[in-house]
Amino acid sequence: MEAFDPISPQWTQSATHALQFFCPHCGASSHQANRVWINRRAPVISENYQRKWQEFYQCECDRVWWAWSSDRPPTELSKRHQDSPDNPESEPEL
Repeated sequence: MEAFDPISPQWTQSATHALQFFCPHCGASSHQANRVWINRRAPVISENYQRKWQEFYQCECDRVWWAWSSDRPPTELSKRHQDSPDNPESEPEL
């Protein structure tokens, strides 16, 4: 599986940084990508001590783009986790 290979695949070399989490050329989402690679060997630590990784995508339009994992839009699972009473960061309802 290419996504977790320790060495970057050749196709990632031409990647463009996407400022939003979709293909900057055609607007396709990361779910529509033909290939994915996550740079897990070089995480970056944010100002609030959270790790983030570069995620590379080869789009169905054949363009290659990357974005930070922290820029990924929330999913239904992450929304449920944020609202969980077991999550210390969730806000109590008033």
